Amino acid sequence: MLSVLRTLSRALSPQKLCRLPGGHGRQSCAYTSVTFQSLEDCLVLDYGGTSIRFNYVWLRDHCRSAASYNSKTNQRTVDTGSIDLSIRPVDTAVQDDHLILTWPGGHESKFSLSWLADNSYETKKQSLVQPRILWNADIYKKANIPSAKWDTFMSSDEELKKFLQNYLLYGIAFVDNVPATVEDTEAVVKRVSLIRETSFGKMFRVSSGTSGADLAYGYGDIQSHTDGTYFHEPTGIQVFHCLNHDGTGGRTILVDGFYAAEKVRERSPENFDLLTCQSIRHEYIDNSSSHKVHFEGMGPVLNVYPWNNELYLIRYNNSRKMINTIPHYLLQQWYMAVNDLSTELRRPGNQLLLKLTPGRVVFLDNWRVMHGRESFTGQRELCGCYLTRDDILSSARCFGLQA
Repeated sequence: MLSVLRTLSRALSPQKLCRLPGGHGRQSCAYTSVTFQSLEDCLVLDYGGTSIRFNYVWLRDHCRSAASYNSKTNQRTVDTGSIDLSIRPVDTAVQDDHLILTWPGGHESKFSLSWLADNSYETKKQSLVQPRILWNADIYKKANIPSAKWDTFMSSDEELKKFLQNYLLYGIAFVDNVPATVEDTEAVVKRVSLIRETSFGKMFRVSSGTSGADLAYGYGDIQSHTDGTYFHEPTGIQVFHCLNHDGTGGRTILVDGFYAAEKVRERSPENFDLLTCQSIRHEYIDNSSSHKVHFEGMGPVLNVYPWNNELYLIRYNNSRKMINTIPHYLLQQWYMAVNDLSTELRRPGNQLLLKLTPGRVVFLDNWRVMHGRESFTGQRELCGCYLTRDDILSSARCFGLQA
């Protein structure tokens, strides 16, 4: 079928209607420069300098009329499975920057042109889901990001919004002057999100020298890693608060995993791609009499959105990985790729070193920022927890932040 081309330019008369009956013929009218073509399988809209394709089934499926969509609950009521896959509009019109489609049987769908553009694949492909500022140690220090203060943080929504904005951009946020107790730490974290309870409980304590199936209970250094790689969905937010330390050493190491990964992508795209497509196992095993668990999680080291190739999750813990799901012909290349990433993560200039002290609570995006520790002496006690990622992102969106 021949395509039907129509050009609309904005007129002084905003009520003028431009109609294309049945998708056939030509008609000119003065409206915003909008060109669309009715093809056999889709509507092509040229809007804002971008050519956008809209599948007809998609247009019917995304109708926002009262008969197809409940605007109070923001839920679709049309049954996608009942839509004729060969459906096409019998009438197409543009009025007041809206596309109006009439379907067989008389149902009408009305879309604002801006809404269509914002929700098109072409726009999403060129857009970031979450804007971020990637950093190494020097970049982060020069940013001079202020910490939230406990007294105002607990009562001021504006302070909470600033905290969330810093968290979204940098993957790190601090609250200072918090009383050094587990109870007060718990109150602070609940101001941000829901606590994700695991087999370790809600709030956990890590005391040096005590028994536990993790290197964190010892005194030695720990390489930078992300937590919960052994869960199917790695923990979203990691929280730490040092309650006391009467010895020396023990600085925390923080690394922006996305900064390091993007350096690998720039230098060696094939290594980056390999780390996104080969899933590996991670496991946590504790056979102690009081805590018997065996967790296993699967996933690639790097995770990207398929439509825009944006990195959204790094799953990296050298001490927890089990490599038995990569075929032999790729294994040597995979080790080269992960070593490339490890080298970048351990580059001194990429590591932010800080001493956790009583009163300062740090929130880490565990899908992005990796943490480690230098060796230390003396007795050291931390408390912390995991927070649900969905809820902290929900809070940010409710403040109008992009997340």
